[in-house]
Amino acid sequence: MSDTFKRLERAELDARLPIEHILAEVRFNQDGLIPAIAQQHDSGEVLMMAWMNREALEETLASGRVCYWSRSRGKLWRKGESSGQQQHLRAASLDCDGDTLLLQVEQNGPACHTGRRSCFYVALEGEEARVTSEPLIDPDTLYGKPSKEG
Repeated sequence: MSDTFKRLERAELDARLPIEHILAEVRFNQDGLIPAIAQQHDSGEVLMMAWMNREALEETLASGRVCYWSRSRGKLWRKGESSGQQQHLRAASLDCDGDTLLLQVEQNGPACHTGRRSCFYVALEGEEARVTSEPLIDPDTLYGKPSKEG
C-alpha cells in the first residue's frame, strides 16, 4: 500500500488532495489495469465489473461518460458506443488500498451485453446455478445480428 493511502486511513472528514496526486498512487495491476465496479447510483444495484487503465479513468473523470479498457479488443471502450446503452458517471471512489474503483453511474438501459440490466444474473444456490433475470433487449437488437460468415 502506498504512503498516500496509508495516510488517508487517518485523514479527517473532508480532507482533500489534488486528483493528480491520488491518480499517481492508484495501484494498477501488472497490465496497467484496475477493476472498476459499476453500480446504479440511486438503487445500489451492481451492474457490472470491467477494467480501466489510467487513460480510461482520466477520460471518465473528465467527460462524465464511463470509459473502460477492453482487454479483448486492446483499446478504450466507451460504454454504449455500439449498443447505445451508455453509463454516465455520478460519483467515483477508490477503495482503501487504491486498487479497486467503485463507479456510481446512471445506466441507460441494460448494462450487460446479454441485454440484461446487470451482468450478475447467474445465482449460485447450493448445487445449482439459476438464471435470475431475462434480457430487457435482445442482444441481436443491441449489437446487430451476428454474421454467418463467422
